[in-house]
Amino acid sequence: MKRKSRPRFLHLLEILVIYTAMFAVVLSVGRSVLYGSKTDMVTILEEGDFEGTVEPENASTILIWEKDDAGREGRREMGAVLSQMRIPYTEKESGEFAASDLNGKENAVLAVTDLNVLGKNLTAILDWVMSGHSLLILYPPYNDAAFLSIAPHLGITGAGNALAEVEGLHFTRNILPGSSRDLSVTDPYRSSLEVTLDDTCEVFLEAAGVSQTPLLWRRALGKGTIVFDNLSFLEKAYRGFHCAAFTLLDDTCIWPVINGSTYYIDDFPSPVPEGDSQFIQREFGMDIKDFYTHHWWKDVYNLAKKYNIRYTGLVIEDYSAQVSGTFPRNKDVQRFQYFGNMLLREGGELGFHGYNHMPLVPENFDYLGLYDSYRQWVSIDAMRDSLKELSSFCHELFPEERFSVYVPPSNIISEEGRALLAEDFPEVRAIASLYLPDDNDVSYSQEFTVTEDGMVQTPRIISGYVLDDYMRTAAMSELYLHCVNTHFQHPDDVLDIDRGAALGWTELLARLTDYVDWLHNALPQMRNLTGSELTGAVQRYDALQIRREETEWGIRVELGNFSDEAWFYLRVNHGKPGRIYGGSISEAADGLYLVRATEPVLEIDINQ
Repeated sequence: MKRKSRPRFLHLLEILVIYTAMFAVVLSVGRSVLYGSKTDMVTILEEGDFEGTVEPENASTILIWEKDDAGREGRREMGAVLSQMRIPYTEKESGEFAASDLNGKENAVLAVTDLNVLGKNLTAILDWVMSGHSLLILYPPYNDAAFLSIAPHLGITGAGNALAEVEGLHFTRNILPGSSRDLSVTDPYRSSLEVTLDDTCEVFLEAAGVSQTPLLWRRALGKGTIVFDNLSFLEKAYRGFHCAAFTLLDDTCIWPVINGSTYYIDDFPSPVPEGDSQFIQREFGMDIKDFYTHHWWKDVYNLAKKYNIRYTGLVIEDYSAQVSGTFPRNKDVQRFQYFGNMLLREGGELGFHGYNHMPLVPENFDYLGLYDSYRQWVSIDAMRDSLKELSSFCHELFPEERFSVYVPPSNIISEEGRALLAEDFPEVRAIASLYLPDDNDVSYSQEFTVTEDGMVQTPRIISGYVLDDYMRTAAMSELYLHCVNTHFQHPDDVLDIDRGAALGWTELLARLTDYVDWLHNALPQMRNLTGSELTGAVQRYDALQIRREETEWGIRVELGNFSDEAWFYLRVNHGKPGRIYGGSISEAADGLYLVRATEPVLEIDINQ
């Protein structure tokens, strides 16, 4: 007898059942991942956790600045550098400066374009240097008679009439972590003096390429030292380079740093976009949801495993534009659990990004026409209710997790939004927005500090997958000034043509991998921290009081507001560090050392 054929729809039903079962298994893996409350490498501290005070140091540095654009920029940026290095200083406007202002000072920083404003005091400064003190010329002055009269004292044997256009940076010595790699300059312009130097000059930085214009050099002058910073880029992204110039002045220089590398993933976990992307279809032939699971997350997860990165994911519950009323619970939680549990299992953590992607701004906030899809909240109560729903949602899915970090959507937050977080959400201890000011006045830019309301500022320095030349420069700069790396990415970067989507995921991943590998090799001893651990590290850095003292055998540092540890960079320009008491030390670059203090008194021998 002939067997009856099975209805065709049953075959389709079987396939559907099998596919559904397979998908359920994938999601169940994420739900079944076990994680518990982890032991933080660096804990968040409370106000009473800091102990001891020290007498403040006398101001041994003077900043002399001119009332022009360059002078004001030099005053602002070098003032920020010295303050964050805990270098006490006084300042004097060049027209009011007198030679007597140098009394009791060891170092001077000159931010003056027209040396003629100093008059006879210019000679007095050089005489002061020759008697055993140090001078940093922060940027090139006018190439005029006054400058040419002192040029030989600066090691300059010739200076061109035109400024040189610097298209790249090449370190002749590896004095910064990672400085063995040249940097390209974004939007170069004629910024630096074209000079030739005598053989007494020690050049540390020059223009990459044919010109090799000296950009940073040092020379002895009598018993003292001259450092000439010819870079002329007076902006936040270059602070670390000006910090490096200052640390070349004395035999030794020690300053506190953060020592932390943190990688954030914004909008993660969050609802996964529906539909297709032309770039993903072109490269992988699949929709966005499948790409996120099978390629994007797998690749960034494996990158973290290779380099011991512990991501901080920032949760978005819903992508609605709702800014009032009752905020409904998102019931579609499978992918939240799948991605979130995997991240937590590997030692990462989660923070808050928002109920939706509407920044915490009131009705009178002006987006300046830059964000057409964004709305203002109808009231502070509506903001509060949305955050309460987000917090409840997150704690229900991840009951063992502490949500200590808030990242503002698109790095936008109002004063009202900041106050709401500080007053009504004590679980949130840090806001992580932008370090470098954006091109508009809407974004919230920060320093690494703690504000009066106790909120810790942990800004992100660089972002995305393209990682252009400017970002890489800023990253190297901050690796020196603060010993810190902060980077953020979004899953949907791969969908946005303005963020490099047309390059394809393979190329974007390669660029991110190249950066992570550079950072890992630049400073292998840098700590990989989560967002809350970085919060604790910034607390310790910001609270620290320092009193330095030179001794016959080296340096002694007394620490106030000390808790359990503190980190420093130590530059040694003459000799090498020997025995250390109260901590440990490791080499970070040529003449640069990373120091961990475990006691409130740190002593380091310097062997000549």
